[in-house]
Amino acid sequence: MNRFLNLLIVFLFPAFLFAQSNFNDLLNELDQTIANPAFYLDKKESYIGKLKVQCMHATTDLEKYACNEKLYLAYKSYQSDSAMVYARKGFQIAKKLDELKKLAHAQLNLASIMATLGMYKESTDLLKLISIESTADLKGYYFNTSSVIYGYMYDYAASPQEKQKYIELTRKYRDSSLQYFKPHTSAFIMAKSSFFIDVGQYDKSLALLLPYFPKITKENPDRAVFAYLISQAYRQKNELDQQKKWLAISAISDLALAKKEYISLRSLAFIMYKSGDIDRAYKYIERSLADALFCNARLRTYEISKMLPIINEAYQKQNETNRFQLILFLMSTSVLSLFLLGALFMLFKQMKKVAKAKEDLGLANTKLLELNGELSVFNKKLNDNNYNLTETNLLKEIYIGRYMDQCSDYILKLDEYRRKLNSMATSGRINELTQAVKSKNFIEIELAAFLNTFDVTFLQLFPNFIEEFSALLNDSETVQLKEGELLNTELRIFALIRLGIKDSAKIATFLRYSVSTIYNYRSQIKSKAAGAREDFESQVMRIGTKLNQ
Repeated sequence: MNRFLNLLIVFLFPAFLFAQSNFNDLLNELDQTIANPAFYLDKKESYIGKLKVQCMHATTDLEKYACNEKLYLAYKSYQSDSAMVYARKGFQIAKKLDELKKLAHAQLNLASIMATLGMYKESTDLLKLISIESTADLKGYYFNTSSVIYGYMYDYAASPQEKQKYIELTRKYRDSSLQYFKPHTSAFIMAKSSFFIDVGQYDKSLALLLPYFPKITKENPDRAVFAYLISQAYRQKNELDQQKKWLAISAISDLALAKKEYISLRSLAFIMYKSGDIDRAYKYIERSLADALFCNARLRTYEISKMLPIINEAYQKQNETNRFQLILFLMSTSVLSLFLLGALFMLFKQMKKVAKAKEDLGLANTKLLELNGELSVFNKKLNDNNYNLTETNLLKEIYIGRYMDQCSDYILKLDEYRRKLNSMATSGRINELTQAVKSKNFIEIELAAFLNTFDVTFLQLFPNFIEEFSALLNDSETVQLKEGELLNTELRIFALIRLGIKDSAKIATFLRYSVSTIYNYRSQIKSKAAGAREDFESQVMRIGTKLNQ
């Protein structure tokens, strides 16, 4: 059982949401219609104005009768006093025409509008004067008008006895009208559905009304009446949502046709009051009263006047509640504003502190950047020094190795040379010994071998020395080597400088030249430099290092 109920809720809940959404849309449409009364009044007045122009051009009494009939219908639910004027004119013209049917029809029009104006005695007296038996075609209209008039009197009656009397007459004349209305006409369906509602057969009433309703155009005044009857059937079935929906449809139709005498909007106002929507209830009842007064519909004014104090009191109470809530809200807002101002003041102070901290941080960052720059320079110098130190150590290792090899060779060669001289001396070859001692061949051979070893070793250490050295000179002053030379004297001088031997005396001793010769070589090369002379030797020191890259 519980599972069945759950499934039922699941299936019906979307339908409920859709119905609620549909009703809200109708209420919004109704609110917009109420908010634009001038638009619908202009249409109504324009239509009435055209009818009046037609009446002005009417020449025959028959044309005037037909024109006055249209004006009566146009004013009937709009302005009762004007409708009375045209009903009387129609009655006077009908007497001139001397047609019994037109005269009876004019009398029924006059009786109907008198009832709207609250002239119940006059309207019932007039009904008694109508010779209904001689105008069978009007019996349906006659009985229906009588039913409506006694229905007004029922609503207006004060005592239960009177109410009972008039409701019985209302039903009697309504039931009689059914015998003369053609089936499937609007008048027949409205009367028959009203009968079904009275006898408790609400579904039969809806079975008549609902299929017929879509056939009624929006310009037809009967649309509002049909929708109202449908709402009453649902009211008796206790289906409040459907009742509200159809009351809203009826009210929209009434207002869109600029009808001022109606029931639906007043009924919907009371329902909205009971459901707690006081704002709409007050707006609807206020508009209903204004329209009833405009139309001079006395019964509607009387009915509204009984409801208005109730809704107005609730509206005033709600306004008082809203005013108290507004005051409370304003006080709360003021307190919150003070807190907010305090918070903003504290935030402003904090922002100033943050700004000062940012400024200090910016200065610190600037100093840190400067220190980082200095540290980078220092690190670069340190790396250069480390590189130079590494390079120097490498040079020392290579040259110490070469030096030891060279010394070992010299010792062997000297020992061999000593043995050779000793052999000459012991064998008595004095002349050969004297020539050998005086000869420089040995020294020159060894010097040439020494320089060749130096050249080979240096170029192993600095394989691009000649190209890089030439790049430091003017384009026309490139170094020219003889065939078979690895280095020449100029290159050897600056090779020694590259190795860190900058003293000209030491270079002279090393290369077995005079100091002045070395000095001249150095000066001549510097004069050929592509850049500044004073920077030339420092640039030479960068050859073969990453500093030169």
